[in-house]
Amino acid sequence: MSALPAIDPYPMPGVPSDTRMDWKIDPSRCALLVHDMQRYFLDAFTPGSEPVPELLANTGALLDRCRSNGVPRIFTAQPGSQSEQDRGLLRDLWGDGLRDDPSHSAIVDELAPGPDEVVLTKWRYSAFVRTDLEERLRALGRDQLVVCGVYAHIGVLMTACDAFMRDIQVFVVGDAVADFSAREHEMALSYAARRCAGTVTTKEALAALET
Repeated sequence: MSALPAIDPYPMPGVPSDTRMDWKIDPSRCALLVHDMQRYFLDAFTPGSEPVPELLANTGALLDRCRSNGVPRIFTAQPGSQSEQDRGLLRDLWGDGLRDDPSHSAIVDELAPGPDEVVLTKWRYSAFVRTDLEERLRALGRDQLVVCGVYAHIGVLMTACDAFMRDIQVFVVGDAVADFSAREHEMALSYAARRCAGTVTTKEALAALET
């Protein structure tokens, strides 16, 4: 069992330009998913160093644009101090995980959810597992999901794959996610672009969300 690694600083990588998907973000069809932006997960990064400032700025910009234009916002947050049954096999890789304490479990202040925003309790890599995320999207009439947050090669990528398999068009905002390293960040974006998702920059997503 091991906890999260200490993440060395790295510059935010570029976004693949060779995505196989020709989908376009449509504000009338999409929802924004802010994935696991909890203090515990961000504390693994070097304080004040990239990619965190850009991650927070870009995710904040996406939230602001969606709030202004009425695009639904959904946050995921893993619960602290999980029971052995709830933690399951995650304990074998990641130990006990975060504590049931705001210093671990709270979503970072810069991105704090508003009273009209959904916070889903998340149990596994994919945000669809043991949640009603798909049902919420269907009820809202949304068949697109714009994803930002951490970590790119784990929960973000698995959520993107799961969305694709549920016939939900998913867009990973490549410079509004972060990871254990630049290599793993780039791998996640490359896989998503070729197998399950549109990959876009924050600038591209903001422009699409404005229309």
